Amino acid sequence: MKRPWQLVWLLFFASLWGLSEVLAGEGFYALNVPYASVFLTVWALVILSLGRGFLNKPGTSTLIGCVAALYRMVNAAPFFCHIWGIVFIGMAFDLASSLLMKEGRKFFLKGSLTGITSAYLGNALFALVMTWILRNEYWTATGLPKVLDHVFISGSLVAAAAFGVVPLGYWLGRKVDGLPSLRARWVYSTLSLLVLGIWTLVRIVR
Repeated sequence: MKRPWQLVWLLFFASLWGLSEVLAGEGFYALNVPYASVFLTVWALVILSLGRGFLNKPGTSTLIGCVAALYRMVNAAPFFCHIWGIVFIGMAFDLASSLLMKEGRKFFLKGSLTGITSAYLGNALFALVMTWILRNEYWTATGLPKVLDHVFISGSLVAAAAFGVVPLGYWLGRKVDGLPSLRARWVYSTLSLLVLGIWTLVRIVR
């Protein structure tokens, strides 16, 4: 990464994702919100598309996902299925956007296809690994019916939202990258402080 301010922005996006996983995620699950993972995954795709519009390079989405997963692991109870879910959606989006969201025209169509592909691929990868590779008790207890529900029901709900939010996030990310004023030293110095604040906020209030 040639410009350090780009890394700071990516860390900022990742920290926002991690914060939402800790605060909104735990709140949703505590209240037994139906299909809570759908809301969290849609928000994750918004963050990932912002980051990809800002810096459209292979590996950046995986980086955002790994940092968000680390935030979740450090600041909340270590439910490793949630942590793996964050990593897998980051990897799925990275693969899909690297193939489909290259620079050029038709970014809305490419962004929509990227969002839909990421929704199904991320959910499928997560469900298959949890059930038959890591053998998580929560997943093995139900087996194939739960896998199918997660891929085709939850995945379809995420895909429907991703059709619109991913190209929008990508467009906003490109607009941010195109503003020279946001590349000033004071901006990424302030962002660095915000990232530090996000990482310490939960430790203080919890």
